[in-house]
Amino acid sequence: MAQLTAVPDAEPQSKDTPWYELPGDKVAASMEVNPVQGLTSAEAAARLERYGPNKFAEGKTEPQWHAFMRQYYDPMQIVLLVAGVGSIWPLGQYGTGIVLLLLTVFNAVLGLHQEGKAAAAVAALQKMMIIKAKVRRDAELVTVAADQLVPGDIVSIEAGDIVPADGRLLHASTLEVAESALTGESVPVSKGVDPVAGENVPLGDRTDMVFMNTNATRGTGQFVVTATGMSTEVGHISGLLAQEEETTTPLTRQLAKLTNQILFIAGAAVAISMILNLSRGETFTTVFTAAIAFAISAIPTGLPAVVTTILSLGTQMLARANAIVKRLRSTETLGSTSAINSDKTGTLTLNQMTAVELTIPGRRYTISGSGYSTEGNIKRVAGQPDVPLEQFMLPMMLASDAVVTNGELIGDPTEGALVVLAEKGGLDAVNTRATFPRVADLPFDAAYKFMATFHRMQDEDGRDVARCFVKGAPDQLLARSTTALDPDLRPVPADDAFRERYLAENARLGEQGLRVLATARKDFDPATFDPNADLLPLVDGLTLLALVGIVDPARPQAKDAIAEAKSAGIQVRMITGDHAVTAEAIARQLGIEGRAITGAEFAAMSDDEALAAIDGIGVLARVTPEDKVRLVETLKRRGHVVAMTGDGVNDAPALKRADIGIAMGITGTEVSKEAAAMILTDDDFSTIVKAVRIGRGLYDNLKKYIQFQMGVLMGFIVTFLGASIFNIVGGVPFVPLQTLWVNFTTQVFQAIGLGYGDPAPGLMKRKPRPEKEPILAGGTLAWLAVAGLVLGGTTLGVIWWADDAHNRAVARTMGVTTFAIANVFFSYCVKDDRKSIFTVETFADRRLLKATALSGVAILFGAELGILQRILGTVSLTGKEWVVCLLAALSIVAASEIQKLIRRRRVPQAAESETGGVLALEPTA
Repeated sequence: MAQLTAVPDAEPQSKDTPWYELPGDKVAASMEVNPVQGLTSAEAAARLERYGPNKFAEGKTEPQWHAFMRQYYDPMQIVLLVAGVGSIWPLGQYGTGIVLLLLTVFNAVLGLHQEGKAAAAVAALQKMMIIKAKVRRDAELVTVAADQLVPGDIVSIEAGDIVPADGRLLHASTLEVAESALTGESVPVSKGVDPVAGENVPLGDRTDMVFMNTNATRGTGQFVVTATGMSTEVGHISGLLAQEEETTTPLTRQLAKLTNQILFIAGAAVAISMILNLSRGETFTTVFTAAIAFAISAIPTGLPAVVTTILSLGTQMLARANAIVKRLRSTETLGSTSAINSDKTGTLTLNQMTAVELTIPGRRYTISGSGYSTEGNIKRVAGQPDVPLEQFMLPMMLASDAVVTNGELIGDPTEGALVVLAEKGGLDAVNTRATFPRVADLPFDAAYKFMATFHRMQDEDGRDVARCFVKGAPDQLLARSTTALDPDLRPVPADDAFRERYLAENARLGEQGLRVLATARKDFDPATFDPNADLLPLVDGLTLLALVGIVDPARPQAKDAIAEAKSAGIQVRMITGDHAVTAEAIARQLGIEGRAITGAEFAAMSDDEALAAIDGIGVLARVTPEDKVRLVETLKRRGHVVAMTGDGVNDAPALKRADIGIAMGITGTEVSKEAAAMILTDDDFSTIVKAVRIGRGLYDNLKKYIQFQMGVLMGFIVTFLGASIFNIVGGVPFVPLQTLWVNFTTQVFQAIGLGYGDPAPGLMKRKPRPEKEPILAGGTLAWLAVAGLVLGGTTLGVIWWADDAHNRAVARTMGVTTFAIANVFFSYCVKDDRKSIFTVETFADRRLLKATALSGVAILFGAELGILQRILGTVSLTGKEWVVCLLAALSIVAASEIQKLIRRRRVPQAAESETGGVLALEPTA
């Protein structure tokens, strides 16, 4: 967990004052600053000492030596460590002891590779800090380092600047600020100086405030700093992020439980074995050697290596699918995901504003294409005469500053949508603007909500005019208009009937979740037009032209991906900073079910109310970072494994709190990438569904591996315990290094072959796996116990015969060979729960066949290669002895075929299709 380093002696800043409710002059007075003069250098220095620098507290990271030592808290590591030390002293088996100790180091290094830094996300926030800020000090505008800003400073910003601190605006001229990284709002917010009334107004609606690390996209402004560093809104998120503990994955919890079960069984068996051997009068050295070999065999020493290898394969598969996983075990978490909370802007949508509908008096048009590509058509209703649209397109081109080149936008996104629409209508932006240059303009202002530009041109009758083009809010343009341009390009009166139709059309577009803009024009006599005059009073008596519906369109693949997620039993919710109406409209297009509520409504619910209502909620709009974290916690209480997607700073705490946080690689902030467990390199929601499919296949293969691992562990336990009970080869069927050889060759190779194999079909037709579902249910454990008896019993039989017919060296060599070959056969038995091993499909898996070839080489070399004979204590076997080992190992195949035959007869064939071709062994509750 990250811990924040406080600034020494820093005085806390007020977080409760609603600065947005107060007039600007009162805020400046509260801050004891004259906006014209600014702070004095002495006062700024004093406040810097009092409040601390304008930067985020740093996160403390765990020392590497401590993280390494923590790997030895694992019970398996402790067993191996004790066994290694015990082998060196008192047994004096230095080779065995060194190998065991090195094995613990190997496991510890693997563990370190799966962990990240505790405060990586907080460090990313620190990187976001800008370097310089323009501030008024001693009545002069100077440039200072951003971390030197203090509450009360008067800061100036303009288009292109990053806001260096939180503040209350004192002056704003056509100022717009992109706040999507903080609030999720998809379009820049128009800023003004008028106070905002209301209690707990969402950040996105505080139009008289600016916030640290947001971007000014238009205009200029001046504000008084109200908060710096950790007291800012983004600093508050930094604090939330540091408070979030890393959550353990379902696989981690399942493996921990399984490990404890294995250790309990193994511990009891080792104790019984030692008691039996001591009771027969065996020497301490013999008993302790047997105990070490037994302990090594009875715990899954290869488990960390194999799980890490299989999960690494999953990360490679995900990377090829455009998903980069930062934490190995998160690859499995995807497979059990039952709820996805997705950010709207840029994930479910393209994050490119697009005009989709155009209305002129008496005509409606739909527009194809999406984003800032000019490819697309303007389509009319059949049967209506074609109308020249140039006059309706000109204000979209000329009354906009945005530039679109080869699908790339420079400027305001909404203006970009209008420019692209005009291009689709046949106008060339560069040449049109050159032909009709501006002679004057009236910038957009939140007070009157429109922008106007003036151009010299000729009207429809060929007369020279100074034409004013206006774009802005429909209600504002309607109030300033007296006529409208009909399809014949003639002005008609904007009477009451027209106004009613106009407002109805505006409402229709708005109900679809579209952002609606209107255009208008007015002609002036060029001889009397004064471009230096006060232009606002001239924008009256307008002629209305068109209404345009604009939206951030859904990604083409998102709808199909959501449908696939739904068929897989996964709930998808949209989380956004946009208004509820806009978000709900997009959600319906995408097929997201459930009602839309605001973050304020969600926050007003009690925990029990939220828990009861959550299944019926599909959209959360105007949310705060706290709302997102609470949503994740509510879904977890509901029993869900939660995936959270996001790209902004405001998403980071919820990304870290979720079972798996998913950040956007293209549009995502560095903070969200550091907080997340997975990063989408294409920012595409459909990639998440691909990742879920891969995750489910990964878990399916892991279950096969774990079944295999448990079966052979049972076989080891039966072999050692049986040897102690029946006093076969002195109660030591394998020496420690022979046990390790089987563990890290045959068993690892076959386990990887199973883990790398093709997953079962139909995985995305199943419901998500319940988080508390055991990896191995009772029926499966019963069969694995039988398999262990067969493996161990057969091995003991071979050892007993060989010890009687030859000697202990031959007996142990034949025993370990028989057991290893039986392991290979058993891996094929667990590959499918129902189908016989004697099918074409069994031997069609090339990865498992390659693993089997490696196992065969290891088994052969272990018995016949001179250097390995000296290390392992084995001897060469005759052809007859090899045949005996092979035939004895086939007993597990016979037992498996009988078990599968019984299962096929007991379980209806329908069960196979319902579970996608694999028998559902585990309970679903």
